[in-house]
Amino acid sequence: MKVNLHPRAGLLFNAFLLVFFIHKVQTGVGIVGLPRIVYLDSKHDAWISVFLAGVITGIVIWAMFLMLKQYDSADLYGIQVDMFGKWLGNILNIIYMIYLAACFFTIFMNYIEIVQVWIFPNLPTWQLSLVLIALSVYAVQGGVRIVVGLAFLAVLGTLWLATVLIVPMKYADTTHLFPILNVDFKHLVKGMYGSCLSMMGFELLMFFYPFIKDKKNSLLYAQIGNLYTTILFSVVTLVSIMFFAEDSLARTIWPVLSMFKIVRLPNLERFEFIAVSFWMLIILPNMSAYLWAASKGFSRVINMKQKHGIWIIGILGWALAFFVHTRIQMNTVTDYVAKMGFVLAFCYPVMLSAMVFMKKRFMRRKAANAQGS
Repeated sequence: MKVNLHPRAGLLFNAFLLVFFIHKVQTGVGIVGLPRIVYLDSKHDAWISVFLAGVITGIVIWAMFLMLKQYDSADLYGIQVDMFGKWLGNILNIIYMIYLAACFFTIFMNYIEIVQVWIFPNLPTWQLSLVLIALSVYAVQGGVRIVVGLAFLAVLGTLWLATVLIVPMKYADTTHLFPILNVDFKHLVKGMYGSCLSMMGFELLMFFYPFIKDKKNSLLYAQIGNLYTTILFSVVTLVSIMFFAEDSLARTIWPVLSMFKIVRLPNLERFEFIAVSFWMLIILPNMSAYLWAASKGFSRVINMKQKHGIWIIGILGWALAFFVHTRIQMNTVTDYVAKMGFVLAFCYPVMLSAMVFMKKRFMRRKAANAQGS
């Protein structure tokens, strides 16, 4: 396996698109239940936990770029082989492929659950999963630029949803926020952990990096995308705390969608139907990005064509959908993937970045001493 990738010019995309890409892969089905999850741990200081989690995410993104810039144009698949050798490196690569494919599966299954609860209770899971997987496969077969372009269009197409928060603000009670910083540090950290699980997706940078055209500006744009996500998540959590009573928020599974229920438009009683439908536009870029990164491993690790990997993951994901029938089963799968993601998205990249930095620094010193002698 070649450590560095050198894609042809026609496959590269501009760095400013990372603003849209990072925000979109971080924003999926997780945001609809985020306020409740964090509130259970951090209570009325949940919005602070969310904001601090965004700061931590920004630090991890910086560590990822520190690692990636040590190479000419490498992705994580190549870096792990360079650091750990062919066998151990490829074992780690396969673990990441499984994780990325599991994220792809978890995203569309959680969205299907929302559709079944809010709109079509009798809709068979296999039908909607087939549609979502087919759309993702179609997008990924178009290449990396189509995947990034889909994220760009999805952000523009769903920006208006954030303005809907103005309606619940009319019924907000600011006294729900006080006293500020009343919870202990332990519960604040627990809330940060729950927030981090909803902000995953930025780890895809380690796979898309070789396809960025002007890499010197990529860190700035990635941080802007993460900043927008952090502000949005913090505001959504803040509004949810002020809108719901204490016990009500703890019992509401999807508080964001529940807030949409109070929106009334002419000739439209159930605005949440529109919101849930538009959410498909939000999750499709997520699904496509994870599918692309997982299928890229087939060409980088297993020496198969990427298009074969796309179909293998898509068909396998659709087949597994038949085995998940209840909310308890889906929660179990989501929890396992989230725990795996916390290690592979937050912890491991920071450790690997430090190892890469020390190795490259040692090699540069060794080369300088050899030239000096």
